[in-house]
Amino acid sequence: MKTINDFKLKKTEGIPISLITCYDYWSAQIISETDIDAVLVGDSAAMVMHGFESTVNAEIEMMSYHLAAVKRGLKNKLLIADLPFLVHRKGDQHVTETVDRFMKLGANAIKIEGAGSNIKIISHIVNSGVPVMGHIGLMPQSVNSIGGFLVQGKDDESSKRIIDEAKSLEDAGCFSIVLELIPAQLAKEITESINIPTIGIGAGSYTSGQILVLQDLLGMNKDFNPKFLRKYLDGFELIKNSLNKYNSDVKNNLFPNELESF
Repeated sequence: MKTINDFKLKKTEGIPISLITCYDYWSAQIISETDIDAVLVGDSAAMVMHGFESTVNAEIEMMSYHLAAVKRGLKNKLLIADLPFLVHRKGDQHVTETVDRFMKLGANAIKIEGAGSNIKIISHIVNSGVPVMGHIGLMPQSVNSIGGFLVQGKDDESSKRIIDEAKSLEDAGCFSIVLELIPAQLAKEITESINIPTIGIGAGSYTSGQILVLQDLLGMNKDFNPKFLRKYLDGFELIKNSLNKYNSDVKNNLFPNELESF
């Protein structure tokens, strides 16, 4: 998958879209050899790679380094980059310069959280020739204002607001929308009410596709176990055990052996 047109085609044909969040070169090399459709360099790098408590700490420089690293390892996948916290609130020139930088580092599209007052800047970016992925429901950059990582759209009023946001993002020119932590039936209603694909994370099975963080599905954080996450590997234990085996081999003079020596 190389262009946003593939997203649209997959929704039309009813073929689910798979996305993964990636932050570095070696992971991108592996993903390039898989059937995964597209990659997001997410601002969740601030949490996953740098240990911050939220995505608010992701900055342009941080995202630039991760984006460039992923691009060097990624082949033949659509590459999407998150705009960091408040970048799109610092004026047209600032956001245009940031988008320009990310696109020249190798992004094929930009993701922006929120609708409402962001619609104008999203339209500006789209009209500048840059594909934009929307993001509604739980918006991690707004975690401080909503009081935590909580499911959104649980009542009629908030559900209607999220549906309206989805339609406004489509009207603004977004090529797809991430739906995060919303009820499955609401995600289904949104998916059926708009023509562009929806990508779910904690939004049930009725979306056009799904996205997970690579480290999460590999089980790299044994303490992170949200309801929506399926761990396909116990990476934490596998890597820990490998390191302990290496340590044991070194201390028992089993590594290196003759074949591993010059």
